[in-house]
Amino acid sequence: MIKSFWLFVILLGLWLLMSGHYSVLITSLGVVSCAFCVYLARRAKLIDNEGLPLFFFPRLINYILWLFKEIFNSNVGTGKAIITGNISPEIFIVKSSQNTDVARVTYANSITLTPGTVTTKINKNEFEVHALNSSFGDDVRRNLMDRKVKWLEGNN
Repeated sequence: MIKSFWLFVILLGLWLLMSGHYSVLITSLGVVSCAFCVYLARRAKLIDNEGLPLFFFPRLINYILWLFKEIFNSNVGTGKAIITGNISPEIFIVKSSQNTDVARVTYANSITLTPGTVTTKINKNEFEVHALNSSFGDDVRRNLMDRKVKWLEGNN
């Protein structure tokens, strides 16, 4: 029941942010729409740790700020690699230490979000990663992002 409440709060907050219209009628329709979505999610049994990973929220802001910094730094590095012609692609395997599927997917997506690297295959606890050159590959192999997602998951 608590997850249903938080799903409603998150949906309504997003709806209010994106709507931009705050008349009584429009806001009432938004509340009814969000409540109906929560009702449907409960009926379909979609409200679980993967569908609504509440355990991520306490540390999520810190992780997102760190990820934005990494994305910016990778953008600069990718630009330098392209301008200098320092491109020698490589494909390698990296281990994942996360315990939940949602954390593994977060790790794989975080690798892909940083320019210069792409997760091409997920095989349980191993990811195949394509890197623009060896320096991008070394960044992934250092496992800093793996440790950050493990921390995000709540496992130190």
